[in-house]
Amino acid sequence: MRITPKSFEVRVPRFVGLMAVDAREAAEASGVQLAAGDRADFELAVVDYVVRQYPPPGVEVPRGAVVTVWFELGDEGGGVREPRRGGPPPGLRRELAEPGDPFAVRV
Repeated sequence: MRITPKSFEVRVPRFVGLMAVDAREAAEASGVQLAAGDRADFELAVVDYVVRQYPPPGVEVPRGAVVTVWFELGDEGGGVREPRRGGPPPGLRRELAEPGDPFAVRV
């Protein structure tokens, strides 16, 4: 979906489950920028999977706003050894839960 340059706000796409390279392309196409606090080499990352993002998908933000993403390493070092583990790719295996209240009293 192409957004006209005259629009001031864009909707944040869902980056969770995408590889780093795909997330960067989706961000560019949608008019937002990505930042990854846990990856200093974010521009070089290719096979890491996004496991969390803020702001969440669907939120309207100003064009050019920064969306923060967190990654899980895509290569688990499995190589060609057998037996291979079944299931979805590493980035789709889990999505991190939202952090709780840091000041909540735990019983």
